[in-house]
Amino acid sequence: MARSDIRRSAPNGRQPEKAPASSWWWRLIRRLFVWGVALALLAAIVLAVAVGLTAQTLPSYNQLKSSQAGQMIVVRARDGSELFSMGPSYGKWLPYDQIPQVMKDAMLSTEDRRFRSHIGVDPVGIARSFYVRYREGRFKQGGSTITQQLARTVFLNNDRTWSRKLREVVLALAIEWKFSKDQILEAYLNKVYFGGGAYGVDSASRKFFGHPGTDLSLPEASIIAGLVKAPSHYSPTADAKAAIDRAKVVLALMEQNGAISAAQAGSVDYASIRFAAESGQNSARYFTDWALPQLDLLLGDNTEPIEVWTTLDPKLQAAATDSIKVNAPAGAQGALVSMDRDGAVLAMVGGTDYVTSNYNRATNAVRQPGSAWKLFVYLAALEAGYTPNAKVMDEPVTIDGWSPRNSGGTYAGQIDVRTAFAYSKNTVAAQLGNEVGFSSVAGMARRFGITTPISTYPSMVLGSNEVRLIDMTRAFAAVSAKGQAIEPYGISKVTTTDGRVLYQRDARGGQMLVPAYVSAGITDLLQSAVSIGTGRAAQIGRPVAGKTGTTTSNKDGWFLGFSSGITTGVWMGRDDDKPVTGLQGGTAPARAFASYMKVAVANRPIEKFDTEVTLPAWQLEPDDETNLMGNPEEYYYPDEQGNLVDPATGRTVRRTDQGQPVQSQPQPGPNDNGGLEPVPPPPPPPAANQDFLNEATGRSKEPAGRPRSGQP
Repeated sequence: MARSDIRRSAPNGRQPEKAPASSWWWRLIRRLFVWGVALALLAAIVLAVAVGLTAQTLPSYNQLKSSQAGQMIVVRARDGSELFSMGPSYGKWLPYDQIPQVMKDAMLSTEDRRFRSHIGVDPVGIARSFYVRYREGRFKQGGSTITQQLARTVFLNNDRTWSRKLREVVLALAIEWKFSKDQILEAYLNKVYFGGGAYGVDSASRKFFGHPGTDLSLPEASIIAGLVKAPSHYSPTADAKAAIDRAKVVLALMEQNGAISAAQAGSVDYASIRFAAESGQNSARYFTDWALPQLDLLLGDNTEPIEVWTTLDPKLQAAATDSIKVNAPAGAQGALVSMDRDGAVLAMVGGTDYVTSNYNRATNAVRQPGSAWKLFVYLAALEAGYTPNAKVMDEPVTIDGWSPRNSGGTYAGQIDVRTAFAYSKNTVAAQLGNEVGFSSVAGMARRFGITTPISTYPSMVLGSNEVRLIDMTRAFAAVSAKGQAIEPYGISKVTTTDGRVLYQRDARGGQMLVPAYVSAGITDLLQSAVSIGTGRAAQIGRPVAGKTGTTTSNKDGWFLGFSSGITTGVWMGRDDDKPVTGLQGGTAPARAFASYMKVAVANRPIEKFDTEVTLPAWQLEPDDETNLMGNPEEYYYPDEQGNLVDPATGRTVRRTDQGQPVQSQPQPGPNDNGGLEPVPPPPPPPAANQDFLNEATGRSKEPAGRPRSGQP
């Protein structure tokens, strides 16, 4: 018998059983299970390592609080009120125990009902999301937890990719590893985006309801919680009805999760909610557009949310805006800059309407100042030895082929410097500029803060160089400060949102630009220009010193002046440089100045100007020291009705028919013995008769009915 035919018998004489046909399936399943478990363990280990390493790289909680998507800047006025905010607004950081419970309940019920039980990722939520996707054909519900949303808000973006989702999961697990549930919820509620630039519940509460997040009511909390799903769609400022409809869904979820009772949900009255008005653009933006770029110099690199405390006075800003709108001629623009005695900008208007045109004419436009430039001519002349009482000749003159003429074409002959300035005599300014040197005038302008190019042609004395309004206002402010340099500024302090000071402006004194006798002399001239000269429309019932300016063909009108420590400059004209009918510095600009200044100085004491000139020894001649200026106590200022007021007594002073001041005479009255008190002798007659005054001012040479000469 062949070997191959021999069959071995099994022990006990039994034949071997055949293995079941399905056994290999079980072996495959066991192997897959073992490999699956091994791979799962390996993945878990890798994930744990990744989470651990990620947790080590996460910032501390304090650093997490300060991180943000872009810099938030809240701009505040002089009184602390908010002017506006820019960039993402985070409001105040609210600690966990200061966030209203209704806000926490509304957010958890809406976004993550199992927040307290999961580890950063919610498998139930993910499964539900995929089930809805299968049933509806699209993802209708998100499976992200609050922790995942926080990871995405702080560290990631909204790209819909699997790699981003994987990183989000790792970050969420790491966040849960490193921080407590209360910390995570606190950070989320202070950082989640609610639309309109508002990040966090405090910012959203202030934006939509006008009060801090600590004061949120149940209906308000439900509206805010409903915004997370689609901030732009459900925003109350965009669609109040959609926001309320979404809030009702939130209330239903809160009731379903046991956060509120059915009675509480039913008692909510959304009709009683008052949404905060949307803040629009206004003239204060001219100021902030000028001031905020200075932050780069004050702070350097900074990404923290900050609050910028400015010098702008809201009341004065409103008055400035109204004064420009009311007084600017039809078709013309207007600008105004007002500074306190230390250079703090109290008001700034760069045009008649910021929405229509945000071009800042107060700081960017360069225009010819006309006779307002004579400030520098007379400053140079006073520094060179002239005095307000010095005699000059108002007569035709030609300098290097240039022949200036006065407004009206008349000449007054010999007059004093004060009169020449008050009536803005062009020929006198030309002679003074030629005598002291046109380069000296240019140097004086530079000294007082003019930053634009300056030519030294003879016509420069009449304001042919283009200047900025803010620079001219700065120059007049330096005169108000008795010759001390003034630096305009708009930011007084910068803090973080929690109050930490990053920058504080120190009180500083500028260098003296001119001697005291020069600043006193120019103040004398400026006061005369308002009291009796071309700037009479700028009178406000207290001492004012200032100067008008009008350019050729009435293209530009200026008035700049000061009173009670506030200096204000006004410009009016067209952007296309076309003439404006009737525009002169002594008309609309002076009226706008007066309208604004009556509000600006209303709560300030009346201040008498220091116009007493004490000349240096080199300039005094023997026996002349007591006769240079006359008695400084004999100056007057006009009240709101145009009546002259004696600064020493506060009493109204009568005028003669020729406009000269005459002290009212006391009437005799009974004395203690029943008789009449003697009447004091009358004051001495004026130093010059009226014929002489007419000759000095040029009135006698003017045709009847013709206005007095002098270019404003």
